[in-house]
Amino acid sequence: MKVSLIATILNEEKNILVFLESLLIQTEMPYDVIIVDGGSEDNTVNLIRKFVKEHTLPFIFELSTKKGNRSRGRNEAISRATGDVILITDVGCILDKNWVKKIQGPLLNERVDVVAGYYAAKAETVFQKCLIPYVLVMPDRVNPKVFLPASRSMAISKKVWQDLEGFDERFSHNEDYVFARKLVTTGKKIVFVKEAIVYWVPRTTLSQAYTMFYRFALGDIEASIIRPKVIVLAIRYVLALLLLLLGLITREWFLVGLTILLLLLYMIWSISKNYRYVNQLQALIYLPLLQFTADFAVLQGSLNGLISRVLTIRHK
Repeated sequence: MKVSLIATILNEEKNILVFLESLLIQTEMPYDVIIVDGGSEDNTVNLIRKFVKEHTLPFIFELSTKKGNRSRGRNEAISRATGDVILITDVGCILDKNWVKKIQGPLLNERVDVVAGYYAAKAETVFQKCLIPYVLVMPDRVNPKVFLPASRSMAISKKVWQDLEGFDERFSHNEDYVFARKLVTTGKKIVFVKEAIVYWVPRTTLSQAYTMFYRFALGDIEASIIRPKVIVLAIRYVLALLLLLLGLITREWFLVGLTILLLLLYMIWSISKNYRYVNQLQALIYLPLLQFTADFAVLQGSLNGLISRVLTIRHK
């Protein structure tokens, strides 16, 4: 097989060199590597050019610019790729040394259309360790039969990408999830390879985590994806708020106390479900904090997305 690797970048000066270094130590190399810059305003492009000059690359390398979102960048990169097999990853990740070898293997079988690789996290702080189970599918929760490919670790035949008319360029947040759903609905054969690992570096602050969750939720609504968990989440908070207001208005302090008790039980639940992944005392604070952060970010992102869709429909 002729294999191409593609990635998109936008202001990745903090991550680009680590990514390129992880690419150079692969046990098996792609034929060509295409990186598309979405219009970086930092030092990303200069760092890439310097890296290319200082290293002898074991593959054909191309750096181009295509302003727009990640979907447009990926489509541009894949259209430039010469391989029959396309490996897709994100510059914000670090490739395991066997990633290229492992991710392409199942595509030797002509009946396989897509390979979903796995992803792990490189955490340095307790906060980052606590954030991981809120973002990634933990190893003990992986179901290979329904595991969908994500843009950080995916291999696909170029023909399948062409058949699906590429990534939908209307979406810039959850575009890979939209693409994965399209793979499923069109009956493409997806194989999960847990050994094809890329490493993701978690956000380091609460505000960064909030923005990430917000964008996930906003992207879902933009793509007309309504997750049952979000509906349950909204009902949960509405009922809790109504219970609290009813208790305050009627001065039924039992209802206020019940609301506080439910809040405490919710905090305990957020700890119990994820503490085993961290196993450090600081997690007793961070896990509930991240639960509420994710909840409010998802609610705000979903609400803003719904408002935007309503206004768009009225405008039309």
